[in-house]
Amino acid sequence: MPKLKPGTIIPTHNETVAINAGISADQDNPELTKEWFAQAKPASEAFSPEMFAALSAMKPARGRPKAADPKVFTAIRLDADLLDAFKSTGKGWQTRVNAALRQFITEHPLRGS
Repeated sequence: MPKLKPGTIIPTHNETVAINAGISADQDNPELTKEWFAQAKPASEAFSPEMFAALSAMKPARGRPKAADPKVFTAIRLDADLLDAFKSTGKGWQTRVNAALRQFITEHPLRGS
């Protein structure tokens, strides 16, 4: 038996019987079988290219929206007390580090080599 997440409720035998009876009685929504899946086609084959493109365009984007000016990942060594001071300000501390560095560059322009 697979490992279950805490709080998972397992149906009793009688509940399982009732669930399966309900599935069998619903002719408009039959349980999908291995045979059904064997005959299933991807949407790109089941619909015309135009319809598939229209359906795909309706699908919402997943994840975080792409930033116009994305941040660049870097690793940097900082003094522990400096890092602790920023982290102690709570969520968004990395954004505040970025702002502090930007302010420093504005107030102390770096000379190019």
